[in-house]
Amino acid sequence: MVMILLGLGMLTVFTQRLVDQKIDIANSEIDRARIVVEEQIAASSASSSVQLRLNSARAALASLGSSGSGGDVTAAYEPVILVDGADVIVSPEGYRIPDRLRYYVSENQVSYQFSSIDQGDGAAYNALIIGTPTESDIPGLQVYLVFSMENDEASLALMRGLLSAALVVVVVLLVGIAWLATQQVTAPVRSASRIAERFAQGKLRERMVVDGEDEMARLAMSFNAMAESLSAQIKQLEEYGNLQRQFTSDVSHELRTPLTTVRMAADLIADNQEELSSVARRASELMVRELDRFESLLNDLLEISRHDAGMADLSTTRHDVRSAVTSALQQVTVLAEDLGVELKVDMPGEQVMIEGDSRRIERIVRNLLANAIDHARGRPVEVTLRANDEAVAITVLDHGVGLKSGQEELVFNRFWRADPSRVRHSGGTGLGLAIAREDAILHGGTLDAAGNLDVGSMFRLVIPREPHLGYRDAPLELAAPSQPWEVEV
Repeated sequence: MVMILLGLGMLTVFTQRLVDQKIDIANSEIDRARIVVEEQIAASSASSSVQLRLNSARAALASLGSSGSGGDVTAAYEPVILVDGADVIVSPEGYRIPDRLRYYVSENQVSYQFSSIDQGDGAAYNALIIGTPTESDIPGLQVYLVFSMENDEASLALMRGLLSAALVVVVVLLVGIAWLATQQVTAPVRSASRIAERFAQGKLRERMVVDGEDEMARLAMSFNAMAESLSAQIKQLEEYGNLQRQFTSDVSHELRTPLTTVRMAADLIADNQEELSSVARRASELMVRELDRFESLLNDLLEISRHDAGMADLSTTRHDVRSAVTSALQQVTVLAEDLGVELKVDMPGEQVMIEGDSRRIERIVRNLLANAIDHARGRPVEVTLRANDEAVAITVLDHGVGLKSGQEELVFNRFWRADPSRVRHSGGTGLGLAIAREDAILHGGTLDAAGNLDVGSMFRLVIPREPHLGYRDAPLELAAPSQPWEVEV
C-alpha cells in the first residue's frame, strides 16, 4: 500500500510538471504567433479575400511552428486562424475549435483548453489548444495554436511503466525479505512446536537444533535445557512410581503369610473364648475385628497393585447384571440395619444381560452402597438400574453428607476423605472407590459422582453391554439431590 501510494504521488507530480511545462510553452508561443499574424495580415493586400489573407498568415505561422522555436520539439504546434462572426471562416478549412474556448477568446482573453482533435480519418488525439484575440483590420480575427499531447502521453506512459515495474520489483523484494525474516523466526518456533508435541507423546530424546548465536539459537538452547530437565524428572518419577508399585505389591504379598498365621492364632483363641477371662475375651474380639479390616486392606492393596501393573484382567461371562446388584445389596444389608438406613431398589422386572465380569461389577456396587450407607445419616439410599441397547447404568443416591464443589473427582483418589475426623462405620480402607473406578474403566465404562453439601450425592456406574465397545447415551442421568431430605418429606 505504501508503494502504491508513493507511485501514485510521483505519477501525479510528473503529470502536473508535464502539463505546466506545456502551458508555459504555449503561453510563450501564442504571443509570437499573434505578432506574426498581425504583421502578415497588415502586409497583405486589403483587396484580397479574407480566406486568402488567412491562409497566407497561417502559412507564415506553419513554417514557424513546424519544428518549434529554436528547434524545440515540445514547442511544435499546428496554427489555426479564424474570423469569429456570422459565417465563421477558418484556416485551415473544416478545423473545429471548441465553442467554449472561442467564447473566452472573443471576450479578449488569452485562454487554453485540453481537447480531443479529430484528424478526419476517424483517428483522434489529445491536444492543448491556446487562443488569443488580435488587432487587425479583419474584425473578430483569432489565432489558435494546437499543441499535440502525444509525446507527453508517451512520456507519461513510460513513466507509468517504469513505476509499475519498480513497484513490482520492490514488492517482490519486500515479500522475499519478509518471507526470509519470517522463516528465520517461525521455523524455529514450528520446530519447537513439533518437538514439544513429540516430547508430549513420550519421545523424550527429541531436541532442537542449535544453529548460530542469535536469539533463536538461545531459544533452542533454553528449550533443550528445559527438555533435559523435564526428561530427567519424568524418568525419576517413573522410577519412583515403579518402585512404589513394586514396594506395594511386594509388601502386600509378604504380609500375606504372617497375616495367615496371626489369623489362625486368632481363630484358635476365639474358638476357646469360654476359657478366657472377660478382658481376654474382649481383646480377642478386637483382634479378630482388626484382622478382618487388615485383611480387607491387604486385599485392596493387592488389587490396586495389579491395576497399577496392568495385570488386572476381566473374566467375562454373559450374565444378568441384576444378580450382581442383588448380591451386593445382601452384603450391605446388615450395615444398613445397624445404621437405620432404608435401601430403596428400582430395577427392571426382566433380565438385563451384559457381557462382563460379574465379580468386579458386584464389588463396584458393594463399594458404592457401603459408601452411601456410611454417609447417609440414617436417611434412605436409593439404587436404580436402567439399560438401553448400548449400556447399563446403576445409580446410588443418598441424602446425607454430600460433596463440596470440586470433590466429585477427589472421592476417587486413594485414601482420600472429605472429613478425616469422621469415623467409618463400614470399616472401609479408603481404596474402595479408587478400585471401583479402575474396575469400571477395565470394562470400558465410567464411574462418576455429583453432590451438594449437606443435601446428598449420587454415584453413577455406566458399563457397555459388550466390554470396550463404548456407548453414546447413558441410560441414567447424573443428577445430585438439590433439596434436603426433610424438604422432600
